[in-house]
Amino acid sequence: MFTMNDMILLLPALILSVYAQWKVSSTFKKMSERRAASGLTGAQVARMLLQRNGIDDVKVETVPGSLSDHYDPTQKVLRLSEPVYDSNSLAALGVAAHETGHAIQHHTAYSALSLRSAILPMANIGSKLAIPLFLGGMLMRMDFLITIGIVLFIGAVAFTLVTLPVEFNASRRAMAQLTSGGFLRNDEIQGAKSVLDAAALTYVAAAAMAVVQLIRLIMIRNHE
Repeated sequence: MFTMNDMILLLPALILSVYAQWKVSSTFKKMSERRAASGLTGAQVARMLLQRNGIDDVKVETVPGSLSDHYDPTQKVLRLSEPVYDSNSLAALGVAAHETGHAIQHHTAYSALSLRSAILPMANIGSKLAIPLFLGGMLMRMDFLITIGIVLFIGAVAFTLVTLPVEFNASRRAMAQLTSGGFLRNDEIQGAKSVLDAAALTYVAAAAMAVVQLIRLIMIRNHE
């Protein structure tokens, strides 16, 4: 049953999640209208940064959708959404450099990225089975199922927490690469950074929501 205590516990994290999604969408839209003086597109910047860091085995491809950009370490492919791949906006350059930051992390064996990759299998299992096992244990009064559900959910929470330093580090690498490489003018740096800061907030919100949900599961178990 959803109680007032649940509302008090979940509401701040929910508000943060909604705000973060609005912030990243509005900031990306705003900075998509500002063109970089360099005239370079997101795809061009990504390829140049890869080359600049001695990475010659990562492909840069376009992927459908908006804000669907990601780096795939298993296939060594940097996938940029259509609004980023062909655009020379400050938003496009910031996002492209951020995803390239993940490729650089992979190339240099960044420890937090390696840890996140190690946690990923358990996190995937936890995100799918934790709640069904927990609820099944509650209905059937089987404590061991409840415990297994919580343990699996802890794996999913751990993944969201480890994701934070990975994403923050990728953004720092991105801004350092863009500024030191002369891809942005001084008056353009803050615009690109604002997109990455807004995106980082979504990961903070996801981690906060996951932690709150874990606390709620533990509280429900302890009150049974």
